[in-house]
Amino acid sequence: MNSSAPIPVRKPLDPAKFQHPLVTAKGERRASVALGRLETLWFNTGTLCNLTCVNCYIESSPTNDRLVYLTRQEVADYLDEIAREGLGTKEIGFTGGEPFMNPDIVAMLEDVLSRGLRALVLTNAMRPMMKLAAPLRDLRERHGERLTIRVSLDHYGQALHESERGARSFETTLHGLKWLSDNGFNVHVAGRTLWGEPEAQLRAGYARLFAERGIRVDTADHAALVLFPEMDPEADVPEITEACWGILHVSPEAMMCASSRMVVKRKGAGRPAVVACTLLPYDPAFELGASLREASGAVPLNHPHCARFCVLGGGSCSAPT
Repeated sequence: MNSSAPIPVRKPLDPAKFQHPLVTAKGERRASVALGRLETLWFNTGTLCNLTCVNCYIESSPTNDRLVYLTRQEVADYLDEIAREGLGTKEIGFTGGEPFMNPDIVAMLEDVLSRGLRALVLTNAMRPMMKLAAPLRDLRERHGERLTIRVSLDHYGQALHESERGARSFETTLHGLKWLSDNGFNVHVAGRTLWGEPEAQLRAGYARLFAERGIRVDTADHAALVLFPEMDPEADVPEITEACWGILHVSPEAMMCASSRMVVKRKGAGRPAVVACTLLPYDPAFELGASLREASGAVPLNHPHCARFCVLGGGSCSAPT
């Protein structure tokens, strides 16, 4: 990577954009995405985290509890609804914050896996995860490949990873990643494209690092090493119209909100709520109801993240199938 390359000047977002759910600033019909089938249900276990990262889209930190801890019973209620309504959901995702800080996380995973569902947990693989090494190993031994742990390693180089996650985070995360690999977990890694390196170079860099450390992750597999596009809500991005599907040769069925929803519990709320996707936990316009049935309607793509991350960036938090 050429460190002397000029950094592109960010054009600020036009304030006229993303103001109306049905039409764009130019008066064109805004694209929306229908829920085809609820393939993945996400649970945000709470926004508390052991780290304060520079560009965390959800602003997780040791003090941010805007989304409070979900309980085992609250998760079980949605699992019951999936079964009762015959929704055909196959995967349950857990994100945060740091999911392994939630005191009910192991019980939640047991409930998911014992129903024959797949579980995907997003983690930084640091101390909160390692404190649960014994019960996690037990879950893996009993449920095998249906439990996937996806570790956030922003870059294969220590300096760039720690520019986001803080000093001493790189080696600690690699220690947890190595433990997962050595103990036979189905382990994936999430990196970022923030620094503008070509994808092939990024994958080669991760491959070298994992080979050096004896970590078993297939970096050529786009599910095993996910490289996420950046999300800057203040930078300009085109609005997505109904005509864009044909122009961009992108299918609405490929969007995250065509196959997933996320459950959150806001601080002070009496019960959880279902939101359109993992990227928009705070925006009230994307809160769809208290139940999965209420949240089954179409989602207007009325946010910069919809355009930048999903339509133009091709990003999805769920595991590719």
